[in-house]
Amino acid sequence: MDARLNYFGNPLGAKFLKYINSAGHALGLSALPMPTQELVKIRASQINGCGFCTDMHTKDAAHAGETQTRLNLVAAWREANVFTEAERAALELTEEATRIADAAGGVGDAVWAEAAKHYDEEQLAALVSLIALINAYNRINVTIQQPAGDYVPGQFS
Repeated sequence: MDARLNYFGNPLGAKFLKYINSAGHALGLSALPMPTQELVKIRASQINGCGFCTDMHTKDAAHAGETQTRLNLVAAWREANVFTEAERAALELTEEATRIADAAGGVGDAVWAEAAKHYDEEQLAALVSLIALINAYNRINVTIQQPAGDYVPGQFS
């Protein structure tokens, strides 16, 4: 399978990715725990059907020490007992913010309040920004049908 467009090799695509990768770097330096960041990226990517990002972030998480059990259960986090309450709040916020077009009221007050119980303002800003960023990456990759499966951890470092 080939991508519809060589986005990474396209001058404008590469320039755009340079800028959003800078945003991703800033989020990586935030106080939002890195395991939570990877869980958020995985869950949004699963929802959006982005094989490329799902492949990348599950491999990056495993490389960073995430357990296979937790990775296997991200899609079924509500029924799993391996996530902290804070991680569960982040995953729920991720789902509602990723599916924003499906909910007439957007992200619900109860979902926001639960996230705010576990994260301070800087972490919430990072979480909201991360959800927006991974959704942008997902939309690029799904639109161009970027193939998945060949990612190697650290490939884009």
